[in-house]
Amino acid sequence: MNFSDRINRVEESLTIGMAKKAREFKDLGKDVISLSLGEPDFDTPNHIKEAAIQAINDGKTKYTPVGGIPELKKAICDKLARDYKIKYAANEVMVSNGAKQCIMNLMQCLIQEGDEVLIPLPYWVSYSAMAEYSGGKCVYIPSKFEEGFALDLDVLEQSITPRTKVILFSSPNNPAGSMLSKEQLSKMAGIVAKHPQITVISDEIYEHLVFEEKHESISQFEEIRDQVVIVNGVSKGFAMTGWRIGWMAGPAAIIKKCDVLQGQFTSGANSIAQWASAAALNSDLKPTYEMVEVYKQRREMMRELLGEIEGMELDQPKGAYYLFPRVSHFFGKTLNGVLIKDSLDLSMYILEQGLVSTVPGVAFGMNDHIRISYANSEAELREAAKRMKEVLSL
Repeated sequence: MNFSDRINRVEESLTIGMAKKAREFKDLGKDVISLSLGEPDFDTPNHIKEAAIQAINDGKTKYTPVGGIPELKKAICDKLARDYKIKYAANEVMVSNGAKQCIMNLMQCLIQEGDEVLIPLPYWVSYSAMAEYSGGKCVYIPSKFEEGFALDLDVLEQSITPRTKVILFSSPNNPAGSMLSKEQLSKMAGIVAKHPQITVISDEIYEHLVFEEKHESISQFEEIRDQVVIVNGVSKGFAMTGWRIGWMAGPAAIIKKCDVLQGQFTSGANSIAQWASAAALNSDLKPTYEMVEVYKQRREMMRELLGEIEGMELDQPKGAYYLFPRVSHFFGKTLNGVLIKDSLDLSMYILEQGLVSTVPGVAFGMNDHIRISYANSEAELREAAKRMKEVLSL
């Protein structure tokens, strides 16, 4: 069949691809440990599930407004005012089927053919696919592993051209777990303020999963208030991945266009999931903080265990639940008869020989790395580290 140029520009996500490969191995009876998907291994807190059950019992099962039920939009506005002292009105907020749909809505509404999208490295795998599908040209901004993946803001500023339309980043970062400080965000805001054609899309889906430092949002800088869209959701911080609720907050004109687009594609998000999400945002964060403490312990454990593998270089992530070690030491080597040329070869080797699934760094724009999720039980993580050490220490 002849397919459109648009769809032919899109490749399967390597995170999904590696998870699919792991499932294929499992279907063959192999004991695969999956460290590839970014999905909390915790259950959704009971009070959130109870809110969903109550919504079902109350008959809240009809179509919802495209941009979200008023109760959830109010909960989002209240959350932003509470956490960041930023006031948003209901027409500056909308709800989608996951944060991923929010970003795609924005790409489709903001990017013209040939517009440039500035994306700091490393980046979440879908950013480039979304930008390119929308006709954009990706311009990647380097970061340094030795400096905790610190963003080079001077290069960012030098990379801006009249065609630059969007700056898209996540903090905490997926895949590196790095975070932008208030000082870095302030400098970025100063740069963006000089270029009114630029919209900043700040993906803050991991905002609650931070360890030693406080999460900072670029939305706090008033001088670029009309140039920032925050993207967030309930999947990571509330262990609600399957509920598929994301949201964004930004200038009313942008939100209105995204609402129109979504109305023609998916309409409103799941009604029950929206009521559950409102309960999540309105309630105590104790379950989230308990999850964060466990993630922090796992981070330290995995850094210690994987640090025993010669050639695996690790930093200390500040948030999320990923390690993004540099593994270029293994490139050019032959392990168990397998020549390792790049991160894809290494991830496939670890899966096939060690039965542990990871994601190659090339998916995130940095081929010298692999991503390892520690959103898994301690027992599974210990076994995974043991297997990786066995197949890499040859």
